[in-house]
Amino acid sequence: MTVLVAGLGNIFLGDDGFGVEVAARLAAQPHPEWVRVADYGIRGVHLAYDLMEGYDATVLIDTDQRGDVPGTVRLVEITAEHRAADRAAGDGVLVDPHGMQPNRVLHLLDSCGGSPGRVLLVGCEPAVLEEGIGLSRPVLAAVDVAVVLVRQLWDAGPQALLEQSVSSGPSRRGAP
Repeated sequence: MTVLVAGLGNIFLGDDGFGVEVAARLAAQPHPEWVRVADYGIRGVHLAYDLMEGYDATVLIDTDQRGDVPGTVRLVEITAEHRAADRAAGDGVLVDPHGMQPNRVLHLLDSCGGSPGRVLLVGCEPAVLEEGIGLSRPVLAAVDVAVVLVRQLWDAGPQALLEQSVSSGPSRRGAP
């Protein structure tokens, strides 16, 4: 069993650095040997290549705009059916080595014949996505919520991570 926990985002665009910050905090903590924690930042192509190694599950950590209150953290499963529908509705694989969103990374991986295993997204509703370094107050508070959520996933054990049911709605919220 191998699981990749991947922090994504651009630290120069405010709250877009959420995934990077969560990954940094998780990497500094003890974690099971079957879990690999990595900060990919804006290196989506690197993530796609690493996923070609074959993981049983992938946990992506990123901002996830759905119109909720900033700082809302959610756990969403991205199924193969979701990826196929998204690919059919999109423009194909557009490779931008410094700005690939998770759906484009997964498209690239699919087009190369790779599989990310089960894909979960720990997403946070951003407040600010414009030039500037640093997270907004609600998203900074949500970092701790996301760290606890990811730790709960791996603390439940590898089989539970592969099998547990995941809601697609908002799950938790950081402080305003």
